[in-house]
Amino acid sequence: MASDFVPFGLTVCGLSELCNFGGGKVSHVLSILDPEMAEPSDFGDYGEHERLELRFHDIIEPTRGQIAPERSDVERILDFGRDLLSDPVDCRHLLVHCHAGVSRSTAALTMILAQAQPDRPAADAVAAVVAIRAQTWPNLRMIEFADDILGRRGELVAAVRQRHFTLGKQRPELVQFMIDNGRIREVEDLID
Repeated sequence: MASDFVPFGLTVCGLSELCNFGGGKVSHVLSILDPEMAEPSDFGDYGEHERLELRFHDIIEPTRGQIAPERSDVERILDFGRDLLSDPVDCRHLLVHCHAGVSRSTAALTMILAQAQPDRPAADAVAAVVAIRAQTWPNLRMIEFADDILGRRGELVAAVRQRHFTLGKQRPELVQFMIDNGRIREVEDLID
């Protein structure tokens, strides 16, 4: 499904899975790390590849002692995606990762796909990411910035909120986890 959005392979993963993609399997990496995290050593096995590294925490509200994703971070992600699409021959396979491969990375890939096919419904971009990564829970703050930048008029936000609702219904423990971690806006439709 994602292959009809972009002409190159796509992977979303967490830090523990990075070791599976060395040896030239990927040509481009979008790396989203916590600010205090050391550089993953796995990239030494990747060979030649282009890489954008961003550092911010997986939060959706400004939080004391943590660095929230900002509009400028989303602009850099979209610029990276735009560059890949301007010369797709150079990109054989894009790997997007964050700590767990669930929130920041899936938000980043969702916005890259939505940008790649602006005439397609945002729900298609979300579904394409879910097909790659079943536990997709895109970071709402990142998606809100992307929706605005891409001129989606709330469509991208609505598609991601629907994903949160669907997965929250399937896995109620995630709803409590999001509440406990300051992400209540992502689950407010699931709270009685």
